[in-house]
Amino acid sequence: MRVIHKKNSKIVDTIIHHIKDNLKAYFLVAVILLIGITLGVIFVNNLQEQQTQEVKNYVNEFVVALKDGNSIDTGKLLHNSIKNNLILALIMWFVGSTVIGIPIVLGIVWYRGFCLGYTISSLIAVMGMGKGCLFFVTSMLLQNLILIPCTLALAVSGIKLYKSIVKDKRKENIKGEIIRHTLFSLMMLVLLMVASLLEAYLSSNLFMLCIQFF
Repeated sequence: MRVIHKKNSKIVDTIIHHIKDNLKAYFLVAVILLIGITLGVIFVNNLQEQQTQEVKNYVNEFVVALKDGNSIDTGKLLHNSIKNNLILALIMWFVGSTVIGIPIVLGIVWYRGFCLGYTISSLIAVMGMGKGCLFFVTSMLLQNLILIPCTLALAVSGIKLYKSIVKDKRKENIKGEIIRHTLFSLMMLVLLMVASLLEAYLSSNLFMLCIQFF
């Protein structure tokens, strides 16, 4: 038990040390994420009545279908989630490994924030505050608790690589930093796969348990 505790403590200390060393970069990507969330909310609030009705019909049809006895295909959900998260990790690793790719990395962070803000605001707009929040919490919250921090961490890793290359353009340094960025990206990919498992097997079942309240 002491060995496990020491390992957990070491992991936590490593994470805290990493965040402190890259605090400015994390602040930057967090601000960009919040801007994306805010714009997503504003976008929904400015939708025309017809567009809002289309969103409402889509959500209602989905909920009614599940209430009528249809189930969520967890296998397909897992496959799509893994594919999407794998693509996310690969793109952020690749563009983060190039000097000119940082704007794309930041754009991805912004887009994730926009989608999150749009989704939450849409659910609240068409279902009301209570049901909309319950819908989000039961179906999307758990995986996003991993997905969002991993996205931010991948962005920060790319920014750190960029700063290191600009500061020291020696071939040995560039090679070492790219290896570090790759290993870090692989760790984030593992966590993203965990998020996919949570989405497919925990969030989907939790959502089905609460479907009667929608």
